[in-house]
Amino acid sequence: MEDQSGFFSLRRNHTSLYLVKVAKWMNLVMPIIVLFYKSNGMSMQDIFTLQAVYSFTLMVLEIPTGYFADTAGRRTSILLGSVFGFGGYLIYSISSGFWQFALAETILGCGMSLVSGADSAMLYDSLKSVGKSAKYTRYEGRITSIGNFAEAAAGIIGGLLAVASLRTPYYFQAGVAFIAIPAALFLKDPPVHGHIRKPGVRDVIKIVRKVLHGDRKLTWNTIFSAVTGASTLTMAWFAQPYFHRVGLPISVYGVAWAVLNLSVGLTAIIAWKVEARLGAPRIVGLFTVLLFLSYMGLALTDSLVGLIFLLIFYLARGLATVTLRNYINIITSSDIRATVLSVRNFIIRLIFVITGPLFGWITDHYGLRTAIFSAGTIFGLLGTISMVFFIRFKTFQAQ
Repeated sequence: MEDQSGFFSLRRNHTSLYLVKVAKWMNLVMPIIVLFYKSNGMSMQDIFTLQAVYSFTLMVLEIPTGYFADTAGRRTSILLGSVFGFGGYLIYSISSGFWQFALAETILGCGMSLVSGADSAMLYDSLKSVGKSAKYTRYEGRITSIGNFAEAAAGIIGGLLAVASLRTPYYFQAGVAFIAIPAALFLKDPPVHGHIRKPGVRDVIKIVRKVLHGDRKLTWNTIFSAVTGASTLTMAWFAQPYFHRVGLPISVYGVAWAVLNLSVGLTAIIAWKVEARLGAPRIVGLFTVLLFLSYMGLALTDSLVGLIFLLIFYLARGLATVTLRNYINIITSSDIRATVLSVRNFIIRLIFVITGPLFGWITDHYGLRTAIFSAGTIFGLLGTISMVFFIRFKTFQAQ
């Protein structure tokens, strides 16, 4: 007899995670964020410093908050993260100076780290509790697509709200962030299978050592996933400068951003079908090659035609995001799942903190083309090497 209460909890969690994802990714301020900063007296150095504050906060807290989600519960972690997310944008909406913005970015970083990893872990374990873990890629694809569709809509809506004032999108963003709080309250923690953990620093260190050194499958799975994630994060910050380089009218920046995020959402939805048809090694090879070729294409093209390469990159990103999360979940026990996912996110941020300023310096001194080419070369090399070991140790299969 089917566990009806389990299926009810799955449906409730699935719906709530949709709303959390919308609140997390419907970023109404993104289309005008640089203009907003400049209207408040921020220089470009100030702007990049604020982003570094956010990335550093995420990097420092990723593993502790992932461990917190595994020990205190994913619902508790997501709820606290949602409260921090709302608080961060509330502070932004009434702030006008660097240190106030830095405080808001720190709080937003705390909120994101509490939700990051915990949401994917809750979805996987919710499916596992009713015997549907094999369908994780399909469900994660739907939730990821909702997030990207929300981000796409935000590109247009945020631009329209900015007509009233550059601060108006921040007021509405606080409202969007608030949606995650009642959604998180409706979540229900699924059963966690695995060892009963004794919370403490030693246990955290033990898990991190297992991820980075003690388990070859987990190590190369995490490294490859993190390198791929860092390459897609880096491209997100190259996109708008590239729009400017090829002469895209500012009036259609929001539309272009929306199209890119819609493309991620569309491929995320069908990622499970592509994976089923090609198999893990081929789909991994496919998006790795597409990401690299897109970097090279953008570096060598100085016209609007280059936007095709950017579109291809975002299509490949949709495939990569969903499938790589699934592979980590497959080989990870539920008692450490959120921590492992957070280790992966920590490495992504660490790579970005190291390479981001470098690519920014290259852009300032040698031009955007050289910076994109450099990024493509570095991520192409790291991605290829880690992919070889990813496939060699069959890190996409459980023991």
